[in-house]
Amino acid sequence: MKLLKIYKLVVLSLMILIFHSCSHEDKPTDSRLDYTQPVKTDLDKWIAENFTSPYNISAYYEWNQNMVDNSRYLFPPTVDKVKPALEIVKKIWVDSYTTVGGVNFVKKIAPREFVLVGGVNLNSTGTQTLGLAEGGQRISLFKVDKLDNKNRKDVTQFIHTLQHEYVHILNQQKPFNEQAWSKITPSGYTTSWYAEKEADSRNLGFITSYARLNIHEDFAETAAAILTYSKSEYETIVNNIKDPKGKAAVKEKEALVVQYYKEVFNIDFYALRDEAQKNTDTVVK
Repeated sequence: MKLLKIYKLVVLSLMILIFHSCSHEDKPTDSRLDYTQPVKTDLDKWIAENFTSPYNISAYYEWNQNMVDNSRYLFPPTVDKVKPALEIVKKIWVDSYTTVGGVNFVKKIAPREFVLVGGVNLNSTGTQTLGLAEGGQRISLFKVDKLDNKNRKDVTQFIHTLQHEYVHILNQQKPFNEQAWSKITPSGYTTSWYAEKEADSRNLGFITSYARLNIHEDFAETAAAILTYSKSEYETIVNNIKDPKGKAAVKEKEALVVQYYKEVFNIDFYALRDEAQKNTDTVVK
């Protein structure tokens, strides 16, 4: 009996020793994971105050290979170019829609991520992708390093891209009248839009050559053009269309855009245009 007790004690001691040894070996002595929180810069704080906190929109400017097309030669923007670009976004896009559409408009309908890229997104056709909307949740904006926020042409091109991509997001909320739109210019759409002259495209009833890709790009281009040009600039473009049928088609498409914004979002589209122009003047002055 005594020997049995001694045996049990020995076995129990060995088990405790083994358990302690295994526990000691399983416990990592030096973790490779970095749990330190990155220090927020003044730019990060500005983005949080102007986009993330009020609108739940994040803006990414540091390189993240999961957010870009790795088959393209792309690179992150120069840091000092980020805030001027986002100030354009805030003033001309966010503030205009907020003023005309209501304080909650952008909060409810918006991309939740902006990805800023410094360089050009060049296509094999020789064209450039200036912006990209993905799933209604992310908009990528390219050529940020080339943007001069005091050059009206630069600002107009940059904000046109954003306005265009945002129209796609609005269309995802509720489609425009595609059947009625298709009847205006049933022909003229082409995948080789980049080979077409702007004047020829307008004579066919398209505000830009890119609008000829399909009816969805046509709608977005029409809306974006009206929002980025002043009233007089846009009227000059339309009045200079030589073909009466083309001019009539462009005007008919404009009417459908205005109707869509009013019926779906209760937004006066011309008031939105005027607000965007006023805010553009503020940016470039």
